[in-house]
Amino acid sequence: MYLSEFCDIVYNEKYNVVFVTWKKFCCNEDYRKPLEYALEIIKQHSCDYCADTRNGFENIPEDTKWVANYFMPKAVEYGCSTIYFIIDENNSLKDELEGQQSNSDDIISFKYVYSLDEINN
Repeated sequence: MYLSEFCDIVYNEKYNVVFVTWKKFCCNEDYRKPLEYALEIIKQHSCDYCADTRNGFENIPEDTKWVANYFMPKAVEYGCSTIYFIIDENNSLKDELEGQQSNSDDIISFKYVYSLDEINN
């Protein structure tokens, strides 16, 4: 388990996902360190990734590039096949999430859901 002022990360055995709940804006190491922790969980459990983006924020361009060039390839290498984004009804981060998807949808699938219970394993 990883708890910080920016996000909480837990492994959810029922859905076999690393579950990241973003709380507030962060960038650079405050953003990357939790995602590196999530990668270790993916590596250990060969699981998928789920981010609760309902309280989220848009990334800075450097972090978006880091996600595409480092996080996504490592996640796939470690056994992640799907990235789930829990969105709000208005999908207020639509542009950000679609940008992440367009950068990596050739190597991993993306699904948008409204709750963790919508994940099908």
